[in-house]
Amino acid sequence: MMSPDLGMPKTEAGMSRTTAQTLIATALLIAGLTACRQPFAPAADLAQRKIRVTTTVGMITDIVRNVGGERVEVTGLMGPGVDPHLYKPSARDVNRLDEADIIFYGGLELEGRMVELFEKMARAGKPAFGVTDDIDRARLLPSADHPGKYDPHVWFDVTLWQEAARKVGKELAALDPGSQDVYAHNTQAYLEQLRALDAYVRQQIAQIPASSRVLITAHDAFGYFGRQYGVEVRGLQGMSTAAEAGVADVQALAKFIADRQIKAVFIESSVPRQAIEAVQAAVRARGRELAIGGELFSDAMGSEGTPEGTYIGMVRHNVDTIVRALR
Repeated sequence: MMSPDLGMPKTEAGMSRTTAQTLIATALLIAGLTACRQPFAPAADLAQRKIRVTTTVGMITDIVRNVGGERVEVTGLMGPGVDPHLYKPSARDVNRLDEADIIFYGGLELEGRMVELFEKMARAGKPAFGVTDDIDRARLLPSADHPGKYDPHVWFDVTLWQEAARKVGKELAALDPGSQDVYAHNTQAYLEQLRALDAYVRQQIAQIPASSRVLITAHDAFGYFGRQYGVEVRGLQGMSTAAEAGVADVQALAKFIADRQIKAVFIESSVPRQAIEAVQAAVRARGRELAIGGELFSDAMGSEGTPEGTYIGMVRHNVDTIVRALR
């Protein structure tokens, strides 16, 4: 367990040496792999075969499967437990993106250094879309880490994620107009499921006493969830896990928890648990016990074939876990 007094080594700019090296390596990889790319030419045989779609995070992969149905063949780059903020694309990933007929990614710089790669592909004519591109910016939360930018974790507001589903349906229909009725039907069916999910979340959160609706996790991924469903949210790290927590962050959060008599905090499947364990130890040093209320899925879904391996199942799992621990 990480000591609450132990911080990570920082560069002069405040970024960890490991993070800085990862970003440099990723930039060099992208530059090398995109330098000789030829302009993209749309395939002429789309009506005779499935549409090849490449996605980034699992939540987007799940939208494409629901909206595309039998018309799509989906390859997701990031599986369970993968942190998109720190993800470094491999040569194989870039080949999968090259081979795709269309690409969907989160946008709002969710995928960190991969943004440059998506932009270069789009300029070459490859259909590459952020699923958040059509969301009214007035509905987005500003980033506390980066002025002028937005929090990319929009899937935690189920009503905003409906806009992402509409975006996928629109772009698939534009690429494959012969199947536009299929995409329209599938989109509406999925939207109905998401509306039911939104109602479920509201109903479940209402079981927690108002004074106990405080969600504390490793990084600040649940801002949209808190705003939409009336939950106060605190994260030890910022919106991106590339920003590491230091001693002062741990102690400040421990004081907040002790002062507010918070019962439980939560670990995340895509973020190492040592940071939250450090907070737990710091709270214990203040004479209070703090439970770990369970594991939440934040930037990645669960394993393929499990309920948590779908977006709807992931959200239900998170809500049920939060309610059990805080109720």
